[in-house]
Amino acid sequence: MTADDSYDRLEDDNYPAYTMGQAPEMLGTTQNFLRAIGEARLITPLRSEGGHRRYSRYQLRIAARARELVDHGTPIEAACRIIILEDQLEEAQRINAAYRRTASLHTADT
Repeated sequence: MTADDSYDRLEDDNYPAYTMGQAPEMLGTTQNFLRAIGEARLITPLRSEGGHRRYSRYQLRIAARARELVDHGTPIEAACRIIILEDQLEEAQRINAAYRRTASLHTADT
């Protein structure tokens, strides 16, 4: 692996670059919080060869959103469900936008 390959990995939002020690410190939370949202299946950390949890930047953004909701009084299970539903809604909106673009192209051709 070259230095460029390593740098590219760090730019990848899905690369599990952060340890269980680093992640809660970055988020201002606890390891137990990260374990709890993992148990609620909001995020599934990857495991190192030694079995240690590793988190990506994408997962940390999701965890930060969960932390925000919990800090405002939302129970953790409800916060996880809200985030999952928000994600599903965003995906549905992307799909609908793509369908609309395709439909407008077909309409313009006729």
